[in-house]
Amino acid sequence: MAAYAYYVEDDPILTDAQYDRLVHRMIDNWNKIEHRHKNLITLDALKAGTFIGKYPSIIAGAVKQVRNI
Repeated sequence: MAAYAYYVEDDPILTDAQYDRLVHRMIDNWNKIEHRHKNLITLDALKAGTFIGKYPSIIAGAVKQVRNI
């Protein structure tokens, strides 16, 4: 979601520092993370710091919901 907001919408939902901390925490705990949408991201994409490819429509909807909170 954070990468989508930053790279696609050019309107971040996290600061760069928050994003970096989140990514490092996810990388460090990758094998422990259980989430129904984990398949939408890869460890390689996390390490690259961005997503190369097409974002699923669920991501756009989730970012929209976060912005409305």
